[in-house]
This record gives sequence, structure tokens and C-alpha cells, in this order.
Amino acid sequence: MSDAKKVFESMLGRFDADEADDMAAIFQFDLDDADSYHLSIVDGQCEMGEGEHDDPTVTLSMDLETLKAVMSGDLDGMAAFMQGKIRADGDIMLATKLTQIFPV
Repeated sequence: MSDAKKVFESMLGRFDADEADDMAAIFQFDLDDADSYHLSIVDGQCEMGEGEHDDPTVTLSMDLETLKAVMSGDLDGMAAFMQGKIRADGDIMLATKLTQIFPV
């Protein structure tokens, strides 16, 4: 199993359905140095998909190390965005909720 897939499976295990209540969103993750994945959140459930989604709500582009650091709590997502380590397209405000939906 790839390192990227391990990160996303770990995120699924930490999914907080209460934080995602009433949310319908698709987070697309385009990793510079690994395969792309997307997480679909609908009706308090989260599913992972490999590859690119046709119509993501927000697309986040970064390298795998940045994703690992943000999702482990070692790097603040907003700081990473301000430093240019994360690029976002679409509903950028939704991206700010990522660590609430998938708490460390």
C-alpha cells in the first residue's frame, strides 16, 4: 500500500461525522509526488476514491510530506497555505475545516 493511501485511510479512521453534519463536499487531493485521491462527504459519511473526481468542491494541491505534516498536526494548514506549500482551488473556506473534520 502506498504512503499516500495510508494517509487517507488514517483520515477515514479519524472522520468526525458530527463535524461534517449537513455537509455535502468533495475534497480533491492532487499530490505532486504521489497518486491523487478524493474524499466524498455526504450525509455524515466519508468515502475515499482514487484518482480525480469530476466535480470536486475544493481541490488541494501539495506534496505528500506537507499532507502528512498537516494531518498529523505538525504543520498548521493555514500556515502551509500562506507559505505556498498548499495550493487551493474552489471552496477555500471548506479547506479550513479539514482538521476539524479529521481531527488528530
